[in-house]
Amino acid sequence: MSEHRRKPPQPQGGGRAAARRGQSGSSSGRRAAPRGATGSPSGSYGADPYRQGGEERPYGGRAEARRAAQRSGGRRRAAEPGRRGGPPAGRGRGATAPGRKRLIDYPRADKYGWRRWVPSWKLVTGLFVGFVGSLIAVAGVGYAWVDIPKPQNTALAQNNVFLWSDGTQMAATGGQTNRQIVSDAQIPKDIKNAVVAAENASFYRDKGVDPMGIARAVVNMARGGETQGGSTITQQYVKNTFLSQEQTLSRKFKELFISIKVNQKLSKDDILAGYLNTAYFGRNAYGIQAAAQAYFGVDAQNLSTEQCVFLAAVLKGPNFYNPDGGVGSAATPEANTKRAKERWSWILDRMVEVDRMTPEKRAKITTFPKLKVKQSPLTGQTGYLVDIAKEYAAKKLGLTADELDRGGYTIKTTFDRKKVQELEAAVKKTQKSFLDLKKRPEQDKYVQFGAASVDPKTGAIVAIYGGDGYDKGHYTNNANTTGVPVGSTWKPIVLASAMQYGTYQTGGEPLSPMARYNGNDLVVIKNQQGDPIMGNDGKPFRQKNEDPTAWGMVTLKKAMERSINTPFAQLGIDVGLSKTRKTAESLGILEESFDKGNLNNVSFSLGTSTPSAIRMADAYATFANEGEHFEPYSVIDVKKNGVLLDGFEKPKGSQALEANIANNITDVLENVVQHGTGTRVKDIGFPVAGKTGTTDKNKSAWFVGYTRELSTAVTLFRTDPAKGELLSMNGVGGVPSIHGGDIPAQIWKDYMSEAEKSFGEPEPFPEAEPIGKIINPSPSPTPTPSTTETEEEEETPSPDPTPSRTQPEPEPTSSDTCKPWDFRCKNGSTDGGNDSGGTDDGGTDGGVTTSPTPTSSDGTNRGSTNGNGNGSGGFFGGSTG
Repeated sequence: MSEHRRKPPQPQGGGRAAARRGQSGSSSGRRAAPRGATGSPSGSYGADPYRQGGEERPYGGRAEARRAAQRSGGRRRAAEPGRRGGPPAGRGRGATAPGRKRLIDYPRADKYGWRRWVPSWKLVTGLFVGFVGSLIAVAGVGYAWVDIPKPQNTALAQNNVFLWSDGTQMAATGGQTNRQIVSDAQIPKDIKNAVVAAENASFYRDKGVDPMGIARAVVNMARGGETQGGSTITQQYVKNTFLSQEQTLSRKFKELFISIKVNQKLSKDDILAGYLNTAYFGRNAYGIQAAAQAYFGVDAQNLSTEQCVFLAAVLKGPNFYNPDGGVGSAATPEANTKRAKERWSWILDRMVEVDRMTPEKRAKITTFPKLKVKQSPLTGQTGYLVDIAKEYAAKKLGLTADELDRGGYTIKTTFDRKKVQELEAAVKKTQKSFLDLKKRPEQDKYVQFGAASVDPKTGAIVAIYGGDGYDKGHYTNNANTTGVPVGSTWKPIVLASAMQYGTYQTGGEPLSPMARYNGNDLVVIKNQQGDPIMGNDGKPFRQKNEDPTAWGMVTLKKAMERSINTPFAQLGIDVGLSKTRKTAESLGILEESFDKGNLNNVSFSLGTSTPSAIRMADAYATFANEGEHFEPYSVIDVKKNGVLLDGFEKPKGSQALEANIANNITDVLENVVQHGTGTRVKDIGFPVAGKTGTTDKNKSAWFVGYTRELSTAVTLFRTDPAKGELLSMNGVGGVPSIHGGDIPAQIWKDYMSEAEKSFGEPEPFPEAEPIGKIINPSPSPTPTPSTTETEEEEETPSPDPTPSRTQPEPEPTSSDTCKPWDFRCKNGSTDGGNDSGGTDDGGTDGGVTTSPTPTSSDGTNRGSTNGNGNGSGGFFGGSTG
């Protein structure tokens, strides 16, 4: 073998190779002894002096070393440097410098595996002590940083300034004009006991703060939910002293420190007096003295127990507990009065429960106190305008109306001063010439007017008429009120729904306004299976018109012109009532204004719902704007301390209807003005479209009309403020009945004649293109067919495939003997007055003597049998109706 392939000589003795050779030298057929069993130096890493026999079993490698360490609960004991089996002292791989200790031993250096990540008790204790110490330090700084509030400083609260659309000042409200600080001795004990019982029964025992209440408020704000205030009287007092009402965490923590300091530095009586001197009671009254004067005309120290408890009730929230009413549809005078009386009684009982009034004294208090008539510095329409803008701004800012009342905001509105004056002048003109309380004290009493005007291209509310004014004691905004049925002004919405969704007869294709329906009186209304809809008496339901004229088969355009009920009652069923509701909502009608009692009944299509004048003007504005809808708004921008606030961008438009559908509705409503119930406004001098509306028993009358520039709704109704219910207007103004084409149309005409002048040359309406299918279903039989009716039904006029502005067919004329304001008989025609009323004489009530059985939510009339074997008469409102 060559030299270069020869193995190098091996060292003699020692080393791992020698150890292996020694082990392999065992006798054949016998298992080798374990390492170290022979006592050879090469078989051991060193002897263990602590082990019997002076010999340690060596480890068989790193893995075995780890396993052994785990079994023994620690690491293998390393050989000491310099000793046999250990590394050389001071050098070599085994030589390491002593480890430097860390300030925070985490992860732990002396542990392995998951134990490295388990903190020691020393670390946990240290961190806890450090955290608590930091909190104490922060609390100490915060406590020293804040000052105790002074009630007199809160009297410097700023006004809210409201501006017209041109930037000039409209009104200034709130501020220091109605606040007077009184001493604790001048505050009656009854008001103190009532407030403590109602708001913080543990007031005299607590530490001034409610940690759980604060935690709830912080969590709620962090989630973006509804803000919450302090739950103790001390916290509420502190909150009242903040001129800034923004809901932020920093302000909440500052309130906390102030509340703690106030509770330490002031007596409970001083805190309660401070709270009562700074709280807002409504009627622009800040503090108990101003409230006593505003509500009862007496000084605070002279308040009776009944009056004290009432003021404690109002503190819950003046916007909802002040009997005058407040901002928003839920804050009506009737609803607020009911809430105030309930809370008044509850507080009296609560005072007994928490030992702040004896049962004997409570038993003697039974009469709710009589309030002084409210006095307001806001005159004319200003109060209503301020309320509308305040509601809109508060919603956008995330504040309550009461928080906004604390002042400091400059609010620029959409209201046009000149148009507001023109609308008010138009109402006053008709009101003066039409009503005569001396001549007709019973009939002309309680008559109310309301109106609203909206820009179709933006949704801006430019003018309203809300009533006689706050200064005259009328606090309900008639332009923004709900509860007044809109009658036949609802019919264009039903027709628009038919154009958009079609009917079961058209297979979902749009329906033409030239489609024909039976216009006779007392027509049986059928469901989508062709079966009669049954009334509550078990007989087929018959819809009533205002008069028994036999119209026969008429186009929907003609039915709209003469405001005939029966075609639209049947059309609503054919389309599906749910689809009409969907269309109404897309036009801006609020769901809460739908007539819940007739939601699935025939009469729903005839205007039993109760939108406000603002919402009706906005809905018709969508027709004027070729189907593009804008939500109505009243605020252009808001500044706080001169800084422009976010969130007041103009609403974005949405295409509620196809442009041609809206244009066809306009074409139909132009015909109403030119040839139908709205002819009182036809000679106004520019293009106009509109619809009249009158309700059952003559309880309300409407005219809603528009140009390309403005959409305006006018309503007239009569209501008893004591009972909160609508009254019939029969005999008002010396005429048998009032219709939408009478007084409301005249007000509309007088206003729009002036308002349109600011736009220069009026813009014409877009031309309507033909739309939809023309159907001519078989007429339903009437109970007593006449010769005239038979002739009408047998007549088969040729269908007109396109919407047209044709002259109307000859109509029956009224008597030639006319009374003042009786527009129905002007020059022997039905000029402006023959409005079948949407729900006139049976529309709202749903028929002659019976009403149809309500349907279930799926549109099935389950409450009757019709002899057809299905027990229900089929689908009442259509497949989704």
